[in-house]
Amino acid sequence: MPVPQVAIVGRPNVGKSSLFNWLARRRLAIVDDYEGVTRDRMTTLIESEGQFFELTDTGGLGIEDPDDLTADVRRQIELAINSADVILLVVDVQTGLMPLDELVVERLRGVERPVILVANKSDQRHHDVHAEEFHRLGRGHLITVSTTQNRNREELLELIRDRLPPSDESINVPTMKLTIVGRRNVGKSTFVNTLAETDRMIVSEVAGTTRDSVDVHFEVDGQTFIAIDTPGLRKRKSQRTDLEFYGMHRAQRSIRRADVVLMFFDAAETVSKVDKQLIGYVIDNYKPCIFVINKWDLLHDTMPTERWVRYLRRQFPTLSYAPIAFITGQTGKNVKALLNHSSMLYKQARERVSTGQLNRLLRSAIEAHQPPLYQNRRPKIYYATQVATEPPTIVVMCNEPKAFSNDYKRYLMNVMRDHLKFGEVPIKMYLQKRARNDEEDAINR
Repeated sequence: MPVPQVAIVGRPNVGKSSLFNWLARRRLAIVDDYEGVTRDRMTTLIESEGQFFELTDTGGLGIEDPDDLTADVRRQIELAINSADVILLVVDVQTGLMPLDELVVERLRGVERPVILVANKSDQRHHDVHAEEFHRLGRGHLITVSTTQNRNREELLELIRDRLPPSDESINVPTMKLTIVGRRNVGKSTFVNTLAETDRMIVSEVAGTTRDSVDVHFEVDGQTFIAIDTPGLRKRKSQRTDLEFYGMHRAQRSIRRADVVLMFFDAAETVSKVDKQLIGYVIDNYKPCIFVINKWDLLHDTMPTERWVRYLRRQFPTLSYAPIAFITGQTGKNVKALLNHSSMLYKQARERVSTGQLNRLLRSAIEAHQPPLYQNRRPKIYYATQVATEPPTIVVMCNEPKAFSNDYKRYLMNVMRDHLKFGEVPIKMYLQKRARNDEEDAINR
């Protein structure tokens, strides 16, 4: 059976995203006083007393979107309501019963799933009496909560658990998180919809439609994955609102969460400063990355792939090992191959090699190319060992780390990438000074 769905609905500014973060115990959704921040559905997996359910945050019902996306936002809310097993109808104790609350209830009138009426912002017990007026809505079991004062979280979770349908205990935990990044209008949300085989994300020609990082679960060949759609970004000096500032930080956080990053480019556009900033963040966090040239159907008859490959290699020389994929996200062309290659990178980042294998390779590399002299002496390497994965992390014990030039360290890194199981993923390599300088133990004695 699928994981039960719990949807959070309500009018704008009643604290839906705060409730989402509070129940998840993580800051996933943007919280802002500005109306209409949440547009797409945001979903996270919750475990409570051994029971799992997917919690979904939605946009505010009844708001008119300034970018003419009102119908799209409403459609995302409708999809969340229609797929929900339990609905959390959120109201605001401090502002009281509003006409828009009644509009939301009217929308839920024909919904037969259980509804919990969550009276938020009841920060003190004496505020609970003000929640009684919401009984007039005539829908749902009423509970007062406060996300800021941490009131009645466990009580709300118990109400949710009691209303969940029976679920399969052997939940297929996602095996890989794919974070999709890129500047605006490169087709990230269209790609996610293709993966999910549904209109999971709002797709529009309006730049900046996606304002938050959104987790989307999907299955391929029996395996469950998470695609993390991120806001389209632009140059820092062009970020005019707090939302765009949040978007940049959400994108960076999503890169940190990623197992593999898909860096999207529009086939008809050149690399921008924003692209370089994103790649810099990917490099800094040692994340496996695939360059994805999207909308390739528009150019495949007029431009050879080799031209784009050479162009990207010149733009990002430090990621010369990163694979490059050419896809059409809208039609799904080459998307399956991209997912398979992503899985290969995920596997590479988790590989381990034995100390013996690593040192045999290191010895042959040094025999082929000795390190340059440093202060008229040849620096010595004693041994190397892998100490971690994701990324593969190698510690090289030597007599003097600063004696090895950057060029020589790159040489050793490339040898490992060429001959070990880490060919297309970043590797961390640390040169560490060994306390005892024993010439007889050195590999390059």
